Amino acid sequence: MRRADQVAGLLLLVFGVSFVVGGRQFPYTTPNGPGSGFLPFWLGLVMSVLAVGLVVRATRMTDPGPAWLPGGRPLARIVVVTVATAAFIALMGVVGMALGTALFLIGLLRFLEGHGWTATLGVAVGTAVVNWLIFSLWLGVPFPRGVLGF
Repeated sequence: MRRADQVAGLLLLVFGVSFVVGGRQFPYTTPNGPGSGFLPFWLGLVMSVLAVGLVVRATRMTDPGPAWLPGGRPLARIVVVTVATAAFIALMGVVGMALGTALFLIGLLRFLEGHGWTATLGVAVGTAVVNWLIFSLWLGVPFPRGVLGF
């Protein structure tokens, strides 16, 4: 865990500094109050300070701590969820957002978690419908429709 904390802290430091630099490209203040550069600047600054703290704490630790990734079945579950998410994203243009969401949740809830069909279908279809209603209908976000047209 010590090495993972050091690497994560350094990556977060890079992101934080990039937020600070990016935030400085926009006005910090306007006549009416904070400008568009205010929030990214402060978020980046706080992230950078916390990242330095994480790296310092991890470097001072003498014990390497627990393993970064679990082994056995928990690791297999992480891999399955990662592959399923990548497949969901890759196939979204073919199956569409609504159907893809339902299939993704069916795969995870039924086959990975072992929930019954009633609960699985209820959650999967309900989530896909609510997703579509909120984003496509209400907010007007153009979701990929897929070959079936929804």
